[in-house]
Amino acid sequence: MPREIITLQVGQCGNQIGTEFWSKLCSEHGISKSGSFNEVAESSPGIDRKDVFFYQADDNHYIPRALLLDLEPRVINGIKNSDHKRLFNNENMYVSQQGGGAGNNWASGYSQGASVENEIMDMIDREADGSDSLEGFVMCHSIAGGTGSGLGSYILEALGDRYGKKLVQTYSIFPNQNEISDVVVQPYNSLLTLKRLILNSDSVVVLDNTALNRIAEEKMKIDNPTFSHTNSLVSSVMAASTTTLRYPGYMNNDLVSLVASLVPTPRCHFLMTGYTPLSSYAHGLNATRKTTVLDVMRRLLQAKNIMVSSNIREQEFEESKYISILNVIQGNVDAFQVHKSLQRIREKRLINFIDWGPANIQVVVSRKSPYVQTSHRVSGMMLANNTCIRHLFKSCLSHYDKLMRRKAFLDQYEKYDMFRVCFIIFPYII
Repeated sequence: MPREIITLQVGQCGNQIGTEFWSKLCSEHGISKSGSFNEVAESSPGIDRKDVFFYQADDNHYIPRALLLDLEPRVINGIKNSDHKRLFNNENMYVSQQGGGAGNNWASGYSQGASVENEIMDMIDREADGSDSLEGFVMCHSIAGGTGSGLGSYILEALGDRYGKKLVQTYSIFPNQNEISDVVVQPYNSLLTLKRLILNSDSVVVLDNTALNRIAEEKMKIDNPTFSHTNSLVSSVMAASTTTLRYPGYMNNDLVSLVASLVPTPRCHFLMTGYTPLSSYAHGLNATRKTTVLDVMRRLLQAKNIMVSSNIREQEFEESKYISILNVIQGNVDAFQVHKSLQRIREKRLINFIDWGPANIQVVVSRKSPYVQTSHRVSGMMLANNTCIRHLFKSCLSHYDKLMRRKAFLDQYEKYDMFRVCFIIFPYII
């Protein structure tokens, strides 16, 4: 029996990433943009578990188990007018009647979430009741804006109250630390959201815009990466991290087993990720090369392939220590190749593990989708718990301190009485 997962897309960033994610899942399962089977899929035997992320309507077309939530209508209206307009259930789309958004203010997003809690939770309850064996929730959002951070924080708390025994995993987009943001209160929003991610989620996959832009420039050879390029990177990670759920093997067939192997203690649940190979056809360059299991696993361990830069220098990354590692290898791979690759990595001492835990890499081999043709024989995705994530938190806290020292822009938050105390206690929580 499949363990269903409900996806929550919150805010502009969350909905844009979510749309890319569903587009990728549809192509990997042979589902058209309207939700029906394409000709190739109809002639192929069913070797996948579509029911984890999709359910069938009365006319047999597939509908994602997804909720699209936003406080301003632009992005969701764009989805309604796109090629995927027939894919999603319109009853699972929520746009605030005011339509003004959260104004990049965490407090506004959080308070609006409290006012519309019943509507949103009714949608979640309806999806949960339609599942045979609900495993948990996956949320896509940004921590820097107003809706993804504020409304997302409120939903995390509400899920903890109502579905306390269900797993909650988030794909959280962290702001670019190297550029001056248009959102001047971004440090406040980030820290207020981090508190909820610490307390109300079981696993947080951290994706840093700084690293995503760098990877797009260096690996994909894109001179000026746009949000569509970085969203494509994030959707690739999301699809790869769920491939063992959708194309099950003999282990790690559910979300709980994936998370349990990576999180040693409840609050130590912020994970880094990497993906390789990334093809580029820019400037007429074809990046196809011979890929082996050892090559893929070695590249996943390199700092330049990690999607969390956290201002990491090579030396800092080498001095940091891994707590746990999970590699998902896709392609025609046998156990001997995996064992030989792990042996080579140990011999060369490419990984520095913590002293108080087991020093091992967990490897899951997954089948590739028969509906998608790729130029690479083997691809890999890594989820890792690494101590260097502290640099990203340190950077967020440093930006917060600079604003807080001057008490800049606090008036935008202090008009919401219930949030005044947050700024006093938050540095101690971090």
